Amino acid sequence: MASMDLNWAKQKWLLWVIAVVVTLFSMVYQRVTGPTYPVSGEVSVGSETVSYELLRTHEIGQGAPVLITVKDTSVTGTVTYRRLRSHDDWRTMPLVRNGDQLTALLPELPPAGKVAYKVRLSCNGNTVDLLSKPAVLRYKGAVPTWVIIPHVLFIFVAFLFANRTGLEAFDADGKAKRYMLWTIGVLAIGGFIFGPLMQQYAFGALWTGFPFGHDLTDNKALIAMLGWIFAWWRNRGDHDGRSWILVAAVLMAIAYLIPHSVMGSEFDFTQGE
Repeated sequence: MASMDLNWAKQKWLLWVIAVVVTLFSMVYQRVTGPTYPVSGEVSVGSETVSYELLRTHEIGQGAPVLITVKDTSVTGTVTYRRLRSHDDWRTMPLVRNGDQLTALLPELPPAGKVAYKVRLSCNGNTVDLLSKPAVLRYKGAVPTWVIIPHVLFIFVAFLFANRTGLEAFDADGKAKRYMLWTIGVLAIGGFIFGPLMQQYAFGALWTGFPFGHDLTDNKALIAMLGWIFAWWRNRGDHDGRSWILVAAVLMAIAYLIPHSVMGSEFDFTQGE
């Protein structure tokens, strides 16, 4: 392990700075690349350039709104939609003008229900589609603030400690083992206490990862935890398995770079139809 003892690993303040930067970058990247982040862009139609933002997640209670700001009153539009994982045919409804906005409400679905939809604008016989392929929106239940804030906080801190632990492993005289225990403890709270509570409130199930389902959000937490438990086992007592700490840190980093909510809970409308 002597080859891992690098001079910069002695600079503890620098390790914290690196860990914070990597954590912030990864969390932002995971969020904005996820399938629940709104899809936005611009199209030219009529006499103006129209900016749009289409929702891809919405709480149950009412249908998800489609809002397009278009000042040119000669511009009209339609929304074409169908439930995902269903035998539905595509249905089309008009966008209704309300001042400078063209609006419509997508049908409300149960938690984890998904609807695919596409928006088309028209002006003087010319039409333009906002997207080349339909946007997919998933409905979810309301999650209390007392669940959301601790979940996000503990998940963030767990990844911060994971990055810091991995960097600490380069120092033979460092405290990688101690940081590793903090990583495991914080990850357990964020991913296996408040994580399941998030799932329960949002989609009606505490755990939808292995072995009960293929929810990638749950499985990412599971894989990361197994990696850290194995690293802890290889470093128990007087054992020096710092290389396994690095493996666990890299494994967790890879898991966190996977966009949030990919392969998440999804209602199957074909069952019982």
